[in-house]
Amino acid sequence: MLVRNARLADGRVRDVRVEGERITAVGTDLDATGEVIEARERLLLPGAVDVHVHFREPGDPHKETWRTGSRSAAAGGVTTVVDQPNTDPPTTTGAAYDQKELCARDAHVEYGINGGVTAEWDPETLFDRPLFALGEVFLADSTGDMGIDGDLFEDAVHRAVDADVPVTVHAEDATLFDTAARDAAGDGVGTDADADAWSAYRTAEAEIAAVERAVEIGVSAGARLHVAHTSTPEAVDVVADAPETVTCEVTPHHCLLSRTDLDDLGTLGRMNPPLRSEPRRAALYDRVVDGRVDLIATDHAPHTRAEKETTLLSAPSGVPGVETMVPLLLAETRDGPLTVERVRDLTAAAPAATFGLERKGRIEAGMDADLALYDLDRPRSVTGDWLHSKCGWTPFEGFEGVFPEWTLVRGDRVYDGAMDTFGAAAGENVRSGPS
Repeated sequence: MLVRNARLADGRVRDVRVEGERITAVGTDLDATGEVIEARERLLLPGAVDVHVHFREPGDPHKETWRTGSRSAAAGGVTTVVDQPNTDPPTTTGAAYDQKELCARDAHVEYGINGGVTAEWDPETLFDRPLFALGEVFLADSTGDMGIDGDLFEDAVHRAVDADVPVTVHAEDATLFDTAARDAAGDGVGTDADADAWSAYRTAEAEIAAVERAVEIGVSAGARLHVAHTSTPEAVDVVADAPETVTCEVTPHHCLLSRTDLDDLGTLGRMNPPLRSEPRRAALYDRVVDGRVDLIATDHAPHTRAEKETTLLSAPSGVPGVETMVPLLLAETRDGPLTVERVRDLTAAAPAATFGLERKGRIEAGMDADLALYDLDRPRSVTGDWLHSKCGWTPFEGFEGVFPEWTLVRGDRVYDGAMDTFGAAAGENVRSGPS
């Protein structure tokens, strides 16, 4: 096919030729030899690479499945996802990896599978599989109760270095949590709960200290260390001051939501790490804009509304986000300081480069034809009832987003926005092939 007169992130208007699974030419006045798609100077972006999702399968398919989660990704312009290990069973052995890969055959987009670390993990069989990364390695408990101590983390990092596998870390120091704040939360349910108590409990200082220690261990071991869902500007600065082998991500919810939103969100806004103060959120956003943040990932962590709308202490942590990441960020470019180029880099080019996906994240000849077309002049209001995640809700209800008109994965149209239809489930493991 030929995508004619597409506006790229840098403002150039170009034709993009796709032959089979690859982009074969980017230029002007290219000859058409097959299907022609008139972009009419709408925005063409490389498919986003979301290196942090929780598709809940195996174990909790009532929350999300690879089919529903990957459809949600495709409908948001995400063409590669990386699933985290805190499923049931946890992905801590070769056999558990194989079980998850069977579930991933339902994926509509490309995927990677991370391996996890617990006291009972089996590194020999785990590292025998094509891991995308080791992690997220939990330094404090979250969904799945996979928190480990510092000695096991250090051992796991060294094993990952020996296996030439990057490490992703969930960095919070539980010894610095404020249990009194948690215990004072009370018995309110949903929006009547004292949801801010969760932010007071899992303190900013707990994240900052854990990031400092994780970076110290990672640098000493010579690891490729990636810090997941960094929620404080201070932790971003720790990573920014570290060697280039250390990177970090920020989620859209930590970038766009703060503790001031918790009165409206209630227990829907419980997550790990939690929402921070408005001044910290604003400072984190500044670092997203100015380049100190390496990439954006969603930490897409769906639970049903019924599971979330209970007391603060019994509600599970996590929010969905894989479908809204790129649309929300593109909406920010309409009036805010973010540029389209920065969104492209944060969501596609940087995650692909950080994790060695040589044919992802750029619109150039020879790259995989993972593409999404957007009309920046047609934002729409985000509502949970038409998103495609199985959980059926979003913390961004009422926000504006610019959603893709269509999404391609390796040249195949996996999502048609006009018809709200999906192509075949043909996603492949990016670590098993040449991508």
